[in-house]
This record gives sequence, structure tokens and C-alpha cells, in this order.
Amino acid sequence: MTSAAKPDIALAERLFDELRCKTSATCGVSRVSYGQGEQIAHDMIRREADRLGLMVRTDAGCNLYVTLPGAARAPCVMIGSHLDSVPMGGNFDGAAGVLLGLSVIAGLKAAAVIPPQSVTVMAIRAEESAWFGASYIGSRAAFGLLEQAELDGIRRAGDDMPLGTAIQAAGGDPAVIVSGPPALRPGDVGVFIEPHIEQGPVLLATGLPIGIVTDVRGSFRHREARCLGAYTHSGASQREGRQDAVRAVSELVVTLDAAWESLAGQGHDLTVTVGQFWTDPVEASFSKVAGDVRFSLDVRSASESTLAMMRDELASIVRKIEGRTGVRFELGPLTASDAAQMSPAVVVGLTTAAREIGIAYNQMPCGAGHDAAVFARNGVPTGMVFIRNSNGSHNPDEHMEIEDFAKAAEVVLHFIQVFRPPGQWPTLS
Repeated sequence: MTSAAKPDIALAERLFDELRCKTSATCGVSRVSYGQGEQIAHDMIRREADRLGLMVRTDAGCNLYVTLPGAARAPCVMIGSHLDSVPMGGNFDGAAGVLLGLSVIAGLKAAAVIPPQSVTVMAIRAEESAWFGASYIGSRAAFGLLEQAELDGIRRAGDDMPLGTAIQAAGGDPAVIVSGPPALRPGDVGVFIEPHIEQGPVLLATGLPIGIVTDVRGSFRHREARCLGAYTHSGASQREGRQDAVRAVSELVVTLDAAWESLAGQGHDLTVTVGQFWTDPVEASFSKVAGDVRFSLDVRSASESTLAMMRDELASIVRKIEGRTGVRFELGPLTASDAAQMSPAVVVGLTTAAREIGIAYNQMPCGAGHDAAVFARNGVPTGMVFIRNSNGSHNPDEHMEIEDFAKAAEVVLHFIQVFRPPGQWPTLS
């Protein structure tokens, strides 16, 4: 079944402008997880859903669900992404997926089209790990996968508020998240689609407007790593006796980069990033050998075995540097996210939909983490559609052409209208 329904792109454009206006900071946008900016965004989506006469509900983790009933109520087709941002981020990361879903169901409703299955747009809370140091908080809460230790123990950057307190302040119920029935069960969702801006340069380089994602990278991270050496006089300390933390961490960075280059040359999917590196602003001095360096480490791969290899390599490199230089590394807490494969049937369905309506696409892996990984690893048939983006992501200069957004929305809309229940896949077209 296909129809003359078209995504309501004007609605999306209006809401993108309102989001930027209401959540912009001095540089970029800052929509804090379970904070004011994220709440503004959720309130906007609820307002528009009410205006359109759609079904609306929230769960104990404050995730928002907007539903257009279909000919069959379950399992639903779900389109979703997040509405929080990193500090001083861009306006499209996450929000593009939610507004795309809303534009699709608004278009179906305007054309009086009843889809084969109910279509739900999920506005997910707290995807960005920059705030609480944990990945996929909202989607994990929906599946009942958050633990009490996380609710009590992890705290928000900036105000040090515990996660459970922040959820409660936003109107959620941490006790229900831990002990109540989950808001989502895998059988409730026939397919989950996460539209998202691409956060790298592949689509820009290939000249294609959209990408169909095949897999999402997992990661391991040390967000609060430290190297302890000894402060000594820069002129009076000989090279051999120094316990120079800057030199030690620099050696670690260079050696990890060489390991990355070697594994990439062998065909491994991998990225290694030291995104923070600093000395103590009070105690360090230009005339001192540094005795204390803080840094972060972010390692990502689509392969769990590659991640395991890099964890072992990191431990080996640290031991060697410590033995040779006399410093001590404290890597701190380890956080991780699992890699996830997108459903081959959903990939087939999305690529078929794109071909049938004449929209060019690139089939590609995803280097960043996304809520789609939680759905996929919980047994939900899952797919992602990337939208071309200039200037990278997690910065104020994200740039998405509305024409590319419209093409992605058309693909998702066509996919919905040829949707089949999971037992009939992969005959999606």
C-alpha cells in the first residue's frame, strides 16, 4: 500500500527554528539531559502531538511516545531518537530523528492515511553520555535496564545531581524504572528506525543525501584517567631520573595511535581518541616537570574482539611505560557500550524503499553510538537512516540541508507503508 501522503517538512522546519531559538547558548545549543533545554524540546513535541490529535504518553524514565494508530495496533513501527545535546553542540544531532518521525506521522494524518501498523515517534531522554558519563540512559530505562547503582551513583556534569534525582525532578519515577514492568518489551516494537544526521564526512564526500546503516560501533572509555609522576625543577632534574607525567601520557598516546594504525592496516574497524589532556592549572608550572596529568580515552569498534584486543594492548602499554619511567597510571572507571548489527531485513527494506522512490543512498557503518544499538541488542529489528551533514557533529556548526532531511523522511514514510510484520520479513517490498 502506498499513498499520496507526504512528510510535513514545513512542520519540521518550524520546530528546528524554535528549538534553536529556545535552547541556544552563547555558542551552539545546550540541551542538558534531564535539564531545562531537553525539557523544552520534549514539551514542544507534546504540544505539537496534542495539536495533531495524536496519542501521547510518557514512561517512568520521562521518554515521550507519540502514536498514530494503524490498522493493526501491535507491534508498532517506531521512529525515534534523542532531544538532548552535548554542551555547545549542534541543533540537529538527535532532534532530526524525532522531527523526521513527527513530520512523517503528521503527513499521514493530513492525508487521512491509516498505516498498516501503528506508528509511534519516541523522543528519547539522555542519550548523550557527556552529562552523566553513561550511554543510552533513556532507552535503557525504557527497557528496564538501568540499575539502582546507576541511579544513585552517577552524577550530572555541572551540578553534580544524581541521575535518579534528575529523573524524579523531570517528572519520572526511578523506583518504577528499577522494579516496575518495563515501558517497552521487544515484542511491542515490530521495527525501530532511528533517523540521524551523519556525524562524519562520508555522505558529504560521496555526494549522496542519505545513508542506510549496517552496524553501530561499540566502545570502551576511561573518562577520568590520570598519570601520577613527580614534580621537580625543570632545570635541575636530569632526564634519567624524571618521573614526567606529560612525557608518559604523550608516549601512551603515540603508542596507542601506532597500535590503531597497525590494526587498521589488518582490516580492523577501530577509532582511538584522547579527547582531553591537561595538567593541574594550580600546581603545574612552565618551570616544573609535570607530576600529574589528567586525560580521557575513547576506543570504538564494530567488533567486540577488536575492542578486547585494544583493552589488552592498553594494559600492556601502561605496564611498560610505568616500568620504564616510574610513573603510575590510574585509568579510573571503565564505561562501555556494546556494538550492534542492524537487522539485515530492515536494511533490505530501507534500501528497497529508497530505490523504489528514486533516492540515492550509501550503505555504510556507523562510527558513533546511538540508541538504535539498545533496541537491536534487545531483539528489536532495527535500522538507521543517516542524513548528510556538513562540518561534523558535537559542535555548533552542524549543517543539514532541509532537502536531504526531506529525502530521508520520504524513504521512512515509504518504508512504513510497505511494512510487514516480523514473521513475514524480509519481504518488505
